[in-house]
Amino acid sequence: MALTRQTKEALLATYGDGLASSPHAFLLGFEGVTVAQAEDLRDRIRTNGGHYMVVKNRLALRAIEGTAMQPLAEHFTGATGVAFSHDDPVGLAKALSGFAKENPSVVFKAGLVDGQTVAAADISTIAAMPSREELITKLVFLLQSPVTRFVRGLNAITQQFVTVLDQVGTTKTE
Repeated sequence: MALTRQTKEALLATYGDGLASSPHAFLLGFEGVTVAQAEDLRDRIRTNGGHYMVVKNRLALRAIEGTAMQPLAEHFTGATGVAFSHDDPVGLAKALSGFAKENPSVVFKAGLVDGQTVAAADISTIAAMPSREELITKLVFLLQSPVTRFVRGLNAITQQFVTVLDQVGTTKTE
């Protein structure tokens, strides 16, 4: 089925607004994936704040010209899906890796994290990293720890002071 010029221009605009402007993206080969599985994949990606689209390779190549995704041009072959996010590449990689484990017909082609190309083999390494929320939680705990110890130390000093006063009062009444 041939696409009209207007349809192609609309697709180019969509690709440019979405995947070409995103700092984090992963290219997938998805031959053999059913419609239900594709919907499951889209839901997982949306849950992690990402977007997913199946692209027309020739149009996608035009859309990524001059962008950070241009080094991935060689991977736009065959059935290509692109999962992209503006926020959290680790959460996106976790969602994709989990789906790929359940559906072996999904193959990672390449990726882009913070504008840097990533080999397909390294995507599982990214997925193993702690998410942004986990890192923030650990950082807050580490920042809070010295303050908590300081407050406990002050509390112990006041408790000891009260205990000493109580003992002094007890000895004076005797």
